[in-house]
Amino acid sequence: MPRLSDQFLLLLAIPAGFLLGLGGYTFYYAEGASYFSENPKSCANCHIMNHQYDSWSRSGHHHVATCNDCHLPKGGLQKYIAKARNGWNHSLAFTLENFPQPIQITQPNREILQENCVRCHEKLVSDAILIPTGGSHQAQSCIHCHRNIGHYPMQ
Repeated sequence: MPRLSDQFLLLLAIPAGFLLGLGGYTFYYAEGASYFSENPKSCANCHIMNHQYDSWSRSGHHHVATCNDCHLPKGGLQKYIAKARNGWNHSLAFTLENFPQPIQITQPNREILQENCVRCHEKLVSDAILIPTGGSHQAQSCIHCHRNIGHYPMQ
């Protein structure tokens, strides 16, 4: 006769196996592994991002910057925290279909973008002390004037 603890473990294993299987299938179906790459094509796995990918591929930055270069912190743990946060937010929004169209950049991602613009163009903007970094809102951000540098507006 099975012990009570064995029955309890079996009752826990069934839903845990179901959740792991569902999560694994979802990761496979959504091409989750591709998001660990630096390939910009992975950003267009979701059809809602096709415009952003197509407009980036025709932009002046496509030969020098990928999606990750602009939209994620430069490296280290912060890059993967931002990537995980964005992945969770994107998968939730696209699954529930509760996102603005055209899609909009969030404030935390706007701050990352600003820091990356300043980092890449440091020599050009070194004398422009009014450019905010680190979330400061005392001056206009780079994309206030250069909104269409990486992506063209929706038609």
